[in-house]
Amino acid sequence: MKWLSVVLALLLTGCAGQVADAPEPQVIRVEVPVQIPCKTMPVPRPAFAVDALPIGAGYDEQMRALRAERLQRKGYEVRLEAAIEACQ
Repeated sequence: MKWLSVVLALLLTGCAGQVADAPEPQVIRVEVPVQIPCKTMPVPRPAFAVDALPIGAGYDEQMRALRAERLQRKGYEVRLEAAIEACQ
């Protein structure tokens, strides 16, 4: 019985001497969005047709100016949207 306990003690001490190798460090690529400054030219505001109307302008002049301003605003909005899209 005594020799059995000695053998078990020797076997257990043999297991205690084994050291596991440290795992090798792994490189993991993590993509993180980074803010960058927007570098577009500012879009100048056009001189709209209605702003140039005199105070007592007639209805026909006002309607022509409003139609022209509508087209001006559409062009201005397209340029603004292009500048915003360039920053995204």
